[in-house]
Amino acid sequence: MSRCIEAVIFDWAGTTVDYGCFAPVQAFVEVFKHFGIEPTMDEVREPMGMLKIDHIRTMLSMPRIHDLWVKEHGTEPSEDHVLQMYDLFESKLMSILDQFTTLKPYVPETVEFLREKNIKIGSTTGYTDAMMEVVTKGAKEQGYEPDAWFSPDSTEGIGRPYPYMIFKNLEALKVSTVKNVVKIGDTVSDIKEARHAGVISVGVVEGSSEMGLTKEEYENMTDSQKETVCRKVKETFKNAGAHYVIQNLSGLEELLKKLTQ
Repeated sequence: MSRCIEAVIFDWAGTTVDYGCFAPVQAFVEVFKHFGIEPTMDEVREPMGMLKIDHIRTMLSMPRIHDLWVKEHGTEPSEDHVLQMYDLFESKLMSILDQFTTLKPYVPETVEFLREKNIKIGSTTGYTDAMMEVVTKGAKEQGYEPDAWFSPDSTEGIGRPYPYMIFKNLEALKVSTVKNVVKIGDTVSDIKEARHAGVISVGVVEGSSEMGLTKEEYENMTDSQKETVCRKVKETFKNAGAHYVIQNLSGLEELLKKLTQ
């Protein structure tokens, strides 16, 4: 079906900056260790893309972590505990965030292509406004500045997988219909956010939080190893409801041509 793409809405960490989405991972691990619990990488990354305080709540509700918490602290995890953990998370993340704003491969070229086609650029995030001040500053210094960005602070603290941040973008960018919007992200939360908003949902594989590898780790893999990890990520995105999956942002141009034929 032919359509006119009016806007592309990107996620941030793991999609346009911070290859592998490592800034929040590092902070979450340190916070849970501070409270006597060593989370696995799978546990840390499963809720990725959510508002960070919701991420903590989700991790505490995981059976293994919940049981370890009760054993360690002799009580059920409470909202007071969540708030204590979030305060620590926020301070740890803010102390390292400026080191994790490097643009991912193909971002400048992708932006240039979208500008040439007069396609508007929006963005959503699991970060707060304060965190985004650091991230947007770093990205702008490298030449990336979307037309709009919204954090859950703009939607009364309601983040992904709710669609409200996308709706904020559509309003700001004056988009005529959700059918003409593409949302690109690197987590299951991103995919669900897009599906709930009724826009075209696209997952990006390389450098994603779902893949969870540094650029060096990925590039040092054999072709066979790369194929295995990429297939697993693609299956996860498809199972979450992604309409399309691209290897990296260089694949967006071809996808948009396909959508507008």
